[in-house]
Amino acid sequence: MAQSSNARHRHRLRRSVLAALVAVLAATLFTVPSATASPPPASGTGSAAVPRLDWGSCGEGLEAFECATAVVPLDYDRPKGKQITLALTRLPAGDPSRKIGSLFINPGGPGGSGVEFVQGAGPFLYSDEVRARFDLVGFDPRGIIGSTPLRCYDTFDEAVADVAPFQFPVTREEERVWIRSDRALARACAEHAGPILDHMSTANVARDMDLLRRAVGDAKLTYAGYSYGSYLGATYANLFPGKVRSLVVDGVLDPVAWSTGRGDQARTQPFSTRLKSAEGAYETLQEFLRLCDAGGPNCAFSEGNPKRRFDRLAKRLLREPSEFTDPTTGETFVVTYADLIGATLGVLYDTAAWPDWAVVLQALDEQTSPAAAARGLRALRARLGAGFQQEDYPNFVEGFPGVACSETHNPSNVGAWSKAARAQDRQFPYFGRPWTWFTSACEPWPGWDDDHYDGPWNHATANPVLVVGNRFDPATRYQGAVTVARLLPRSRLLTLDGWGHTSLFASACIDGYVSTYLLTSRVPPKGTVCAPDVVPFAEPAAAQAVQATGASSKTALIPPMLRRMLTD
Repeated sequence: MAQSSNARHRHRLRRSVLAALVAVLAATLFTVPSATASPPPASGTGSAAVPRLDWGSCGEGLEAFECATAVVPLDYDRPKGKQITLALTRLPAGDPSRKIGSLFINPGGPGGSGVEFVQGAGPFLYSDEVRARFDLVGFDPRGIIGSTPLRCYDTFDEAVADVAPFQFPVTREEERVWIRSDRALARACAEHAGPILDHMSTANVARDMDLLRRAVGDAKLTYAGYSYGSYLGATYANLFPGKVRSLVVDGVLDPVAWSTGRGDQARTQPFSTRLKSAEGAYETLQEFLRLCDAGGPNCAFSEGNPKRRFDRLAKRLLREPSEFTDPTTGETFVVTYADLIGATLGVLYDTAAWPDWAVVLQALDEQTSPAAAARGLRALRARLGAGFQQEDYPNFVEGFPGVACSETHNPSNVGAWSKAARAQDRQFPYFGRPWTWFTSACEPWPGWDDDHYDGPWNHATANPVLVVGNRFDPATRYQGAVTVARLLPRSRLLTLDGWGHTSLFASACIDGYVSTYLLTSRVPPKGTVCAPDVVPFAEPAAAQAVQATGASSKTALIPPMLRRMLTD
């Protein structure tokens, strides 16, 4: 059946915002704290002043939006002490006479820019009715991008220079290089970061968001959080349960796994291992290969057995990288095992990119079409690299660990990362190493936020929370949504029986239920399952390619593994 123009439009939009949602948990962790009792963290905003928001122009090309700066406390234990600033933007409600309030949105990360996300995706989110009745508000969390930033270097080039020159370590020697890179970053942050280093936890972002809720005049919060933004949503729901109006979490992290782990897990497993993202990625890869096989001629990699071919290609690149030259440009490409796995993981986030990646896999496996492989790699560079350096110094390198390392409990010896990576890779081939090593910088991380939140995660909220999970999500596995739905007493699980990271622009069915919930606070019927708009490889590749042509000019977050290969 021919793909509808509406579905093609929706998937172009999904392609254009996915980079902002890529919740590659490329942050790192801190050591397990002492058993000695510490003072209880601030639970709310105390006597902090509600910021005044003077909305004004965002500049040329952004005439539909308004921008403002909020002043909030650095430390809620000392609300009258040092202050920091938060960057905000809003897309005003289309019908102010029927306005319900403000809808706050977080695109994940940690480290994603809510300002860039709303300015890029805001005009297309949810439904016409939602956009008519809500101001869509995005803000950069404390320490991130346009807000008072964590910066550990004088320039962005210096920050990138300390990043390891590969996507994740495979050999023992690469592990040593990776660890040296982690320690160089930690030293730079200890020397240059300033006080923000110890005040970037999600709990403090939730406190900021409650001040912002009050600043826009809303009695209760309306919020949608994606990927890591789901952790911010869960944290807000448990710190301020009486202030929840409508709260959507989509692409859901298990908050217990992220924060403390269960039992003594924190002493042996990094938080990224505890999340079992490697399992989600491996299961999604198997779906990619299954659907490719079922698609036959609609998938360029379908000839023979796609699973066997992918395994064979990975083993070959593990032995020796592949080098080829594009005959049309003379450009030489070298593809390593880590490049293959890192890029595959990024592609799994969005089914619109699957047909192009099948072409690249075919060319790499057959080694007969270097031009096709080069075209595919250039296309991925364009899509995933668009908008990456809109600032002189976007703090992607230190922003991730600045949040996650300040609040998660992890092993005190870096050897635990090496052991966990090998074990995960045996259990969930290919993805155990990247999903484990992405967090290793937290072993030497110099910052810690005493006001972080470790739970409990089961407070009853004033209104139900809507929890959205995608069956085959390569970053935030579906079981995270199941866990949160079980933990929060008044929540409802909404399931997408599909593929990719989060449900945004993937299912009109999901969008309809989310929009109704945002407008009314009414959750869908129990057990509701939605189908995706598009089944990968069910149509000819030429038709599916139309869905994959867009490249975001508002990229707020790019997975480091993809950025290193695809934007160099």
